Amino acid sequence: MVQSFASLGVEWVLGFGHEHMWALILIAALSCGLSLLTARSVWHQAHAERERGERQFSRLLRNTSGYAICALDREARVTQWNAGGRALFGYEEDEAIGLPLESFFTAQDRAAHRPANALQEAGAKGIAKGQWLCPRRDGTHFWATGTIETLHDRDGSLIGYSFITRDITDIKEAQDAVAAAGQRLDMALDHMPQGLCMFDRDERMVLANPAFYRVWSICEATWRPGSTLSDMVNAGCFSARKHPAETLTMIRESVRRAIESGGNPGWTLDVSEDLVLAITESPVPGGGWIATFEDITAQRRSEAKIAHMAMHDALTGLPNRPRFYQSLDEMTAEVREGDDRLAVIAIDLDRFKEVNDTFGHALGDHLLRSVAERLASTRRSNETIARLGGDEFAATIRYARRAELNDFIARIRACIATPVTAPDADGGHALIVGASLGIAIFPQDGTTRETLLNNADLAMYRAKATLGESVCFFEPGMDESARQRRQLAADLRHAVERGELRLLYQPQRSLRTGTLAGYEALLRWQHPVRGAVSPADFIPIAEETGEIIALGEWVLRQACIEARGWPGEEKVAVNLSPVQFLQPDLVEMVRAVLLETGLPARRLELEITETAIISDKLRALHCLRQIKGMGISVAIDDFGTGYSSLDTLQSFPFDKIKIDKSFLMRSEGSAQARAIIRAVLALGKSLDIPVLAEGVETESQLRVLEAEGCDEAQGYYFGRPAEAPSLEVTETRLQKIHPVSL
Repeated sequence: MVQSFASLGVEWVLGFGHEHMWALILIAALSCGLSLLTARSVWHQAHAERERGERQFSRLLRNTSGYAICALDREARVTQWNAGGRALFGYEEDEAIGLPLESFFTAQDRAAHRPANALQEAGAKGIAKGQWLCPRRDGTHFWATGTIETLHDRDGSLIGYSFITRDITDIKEAQDAVAAAGQRLDMALDHMPQGLCMFDRDERMVLANPAFYRVWSICEATWRPGSTLSDMVNAGCFSARKHPAETLTMIRESVRRAIESGGNPGWTLDVSEDLVLAITESPVPGGGWIATFEDITAQRRSEAKIAHMAMHDALTGLPNRPRFYQSLDEMTAEVREGDDRLAVIAIDLDRFKEVNDTFGHALGDHLLRSVAERLASTRRSNETIARLGGDEFAATIRYARRAELNDFIARIRACIATPVTAPDADGGHALIVGASLGIAIFPQDGTTRETLLNNADLAMYRAKATLGESVCFFEPGMDESARQRRQLAADLRHAVERGELRLLYQPQRSLRTGTLAGYEALLRWQHPVRGAVSPADFIPIAEETGEIIALGEWVLRQACIEARGWPGEEKVAVNLSPVQFLQPDLVEMVRAVLLETGLPARRLELEITETAIISDKLRALHCLRQIKGMGISVAIDDFGTGYSSLDTLQSFPFDKIKIDKSFLMRSEGSAQARAIIRAVLALGKSLDIPVLAEGVETESQLRVLEAEGCDEAQGYYFGRPAEAPSLEVTETRLQKIHPVSL
């Protein structure tokens, strides 16, 4: 019982001061009926226990290495130092004793009075806590967390401070990394162009970035995290021109699909005319979802613009060829299912090239735009009008009565025939063109797009070729004519290698001396099946297909070879096609042929028409000067049939004028034709250019020419085209030609 009490007594008295311990033990012993000797024994036992506990606690504190535990005096200088302090700060105990608290703060913290502030806070509150960067003895640093706590005696007087620190560098670095990652995430969210929001499983907003509020024009101050989806929808936050209930259902359905599929691949929402959004939703673990909203309004407009450009003509804004084909297919499909009919109209402007050549391409473009605007303004819902390229347009109409088609044709013709006034800056000219229209009807003229377009083209070319006709409906015979034309073009490509082509020569006579002046080389084609094919049939085909370039070079070479073997110095005249004249290597080709054949340049005469010249006058003048520079003569053929003959003669250095045979054929019965011949001859004399008349077939025609003072002539009267040299004119006819006195 005594031991137990003694133990109890020790435990009890350990909490009292040393000075009072003996008195307390004595009072306790006597009150329990113990002797004084026994009470003293109890006191010694308690004192020994206390000293042993203090030594053990002191050793524990001194040997603790995880914490730096030290005591500071009232001046905040180190008075006690443990192993933790040595491990953290690097100071041995004898080095640390006496160091001020400031030694464990950086110069920046000392300058900011942080140690003094910590002591002041501890004095006011009893304890100060904080984190700071601590310097070590070797100059390195570590992050620490610590406390400074005041120590008082029993009278409450300050006797010092306890200073406990712990190295939290790893924790601080981890915290900083987390904070930096959070800052980066916040920065990314704040600066990402897409709006982003997150809702939890209860449809409450968890977070939203600034772009989210901006995209939806939502007030950020009103709708903060915690707001419910239904409240936001009912307030009109996600207005998509729908009722709030419909909008909420649409969002929930999209989220449901995203959750079920593991992520919505994305969809677009036309919020308004000025806002189109690309939306994606992704589920998050534990329920809820993340949604992104990207404003693709500009992209959608760009796509629409690109799509429009791909399907419309850049110059006129009308549908282009691909769009016209698409519309034609759609209309054909519709007509197949009903009782309406469909007409396809091929439109080709007449005399447009003359506008381009005379006034320039800028006014040509102005004309096309003006015509296109008129056509577009007259179009109705059952009609389409497109520009296929150049001066080529096309139209379709779905109609029930023929009167509707006739009205559409009349409107098209009126749009084109009405003169277009050029801008004042360009002279204010009245630009006048016509149009040739070819029409094919579905289903009687074809049931496919290709057939209808082809047959409309055939009808259009028939209208263009028929004098006085501007509108032509397709007829079955046109297709056969076109097929034969295509076959003729195919055969012409092999005519040279098969030896089917040859040159004939028609004499040209001087009406002043009666002598032979030269020959004109004329191309003939003897087809193995068709027989003799007229140049009027195959030359246009050769020009259309481009075969005229190779044929023209062959003709020039053959004519030069044959002329080189003639006994006299007669010239050989060779026609140049307008297509040839546009070739950039024409001059070099002619020079090469002369070198190859050995024919002197003075014996070659090249004949060109006004059509070849007016397409590019500057280039034509340059080309003609190069040809004349080689010593070659240049004649203008079919003079009088073009609209700019006088201007042409003033611009180009011709060596001869050839009057078109049409005037001579009418000369015997037409005073007007004779007047034209007389005027051309007078013009030639004034310009000192010899004049040759084509198509002399009778003696009376010859006498007309002689009377008017014509220089040269050719025609059946002097001899038909024949193998060179063509000297088959009878002596009788030669005797009838007398020199004309100068």
